[in-house]
Amino acid sequence: MGSVLTVSQLNKYVGFKLSQDIKLKGVAVKGEISNFTCHYKTGHLYFTLNDACAQVKAVMFASAASKLRFEPDDGLSVLAVGNVELYEKGGQYQIIVNELVPMGQGKAAVSLEELKRKLVESGVINENNKKPIPLVPKMIAVVTSAGAAALRDILNITGRRYPLCKIEVYTALVQGEKSPLSISRALEAADKSGADTIILARGGGSAEDLSSFNTEEVAFAIHKCKTPVVSAVGHETDTTIADLTADMRAPTPSAAAELCTPDRQEIISSLSLFDNRLREKLEILIADKQSRLDEYSARLRASSPVKRLEAASDKLSYNTEKLTLLINSRLVKSRGDFELVFSKLQALSPFGVLERGYSIVSKDGRTIDDASELTKGDTVMIRFKDTCAKAQIQSTDKVKE
Repeated sequence: MGSVLTVSQLNKYVGFKLSQDIKLKGVAVKGEISNFTCHYKTGHLYFTLNDACAQVKAVMFASAASKLRFEPDDGLSVLAVGNVELYEKGGQYQIIVNELVPMGQGKAAVSLEELKRKLVESGVINENNKKPIPLVPKMIAVVTSAGAAALRDILNITGRRYPLCKIEVYTALVQGEKSPLSISRALEAADKSGADTIILARGGGSAEDLSSFNTEEVAFAIHKCKTPVVSAVGHETDTTIADLTADMRAPTPSAAAELCTPDRQEIISSLSLFDNRLREKLEILIADKQSRLDEYSARLRASSPVKRLEAASDKLSYNTEKLTLLINSRLVKSRGDFELVFSKLQALSPFGVLERGYSIVSKDGRTIDDASELTKGDTVMIRFKDTCAKAQIQSTDKVKE
């Protein structure tokens, strides 16, 4: 056994050996760029060079990057010239690129564009067929890997924003050869769960790490879902086939949780605002209806049969009183007229003289007003004031004046 080395010592030794290998100086490597990043402070470029079977990390410092006459980007095929060195802290070798020459689109980028075109033509990618995301879901199904940080972020944010929402997790492989089938099966199960929304989530990673979400199989699985799907794969700068196929793209899993759930504080504030508005509307409505009710009540009272009956009753009472007064007046006048006529009749009545001591002579029921109408032996009735007497005529004589 040789001497025991520390990790730092081992990395320094390997780095030294690489730096001494003349064949690794000014080496030219052809590959396709992925995971391209430009550090916003330093201006250094970090990316990965890929071919069909392998990949290698690459760094182009700002001094060399400033001389570039094109914009490097993912999917571009390039020829990189530089030195192979070891990044001792990470224990990873990389190419320190001094020159970078564009060679057109890489095979992976071309294949990806071809797949996008195919999915657009088949209607799998179609902006017009996007389903709306429910504003207030009762249940959300999350398709992601078990124990992923993305899942913890989703659970934390949904629990804080809208704890009434139920979260069901459908685990799937999100990286590797078997991951497209695993994701597809998890999506199918989530679609049958009765969830209102499906979140397809994966944290950030390299282009190779996200390759499962750039497959036709996953795209068709998303397209078949009747439940709205929100794709939250990688970082904000990553755009996959899954993002284009889904009903909504979220830049991160955390953003997906926010997009798919309402904020309970906002709901409470909105409800309070709506409550106040509703109360104001109801008060105005009630006041308006009360005013109209008062108006209709007044009009109803004015035209009510009861009102008419009361008016007719008042008129009848008035006319009755007036008629009574008129009748009484007539009676008084008639009584006076009657008494006057009666007095005159009494004065003219033959019976009136009886009161003054006179008498009435009648024969055979006929009043005798002249003695010449009588003969000796006639029987007559003599009526006094209170009595009658029967007499026989002995003789008649004329009254001497």
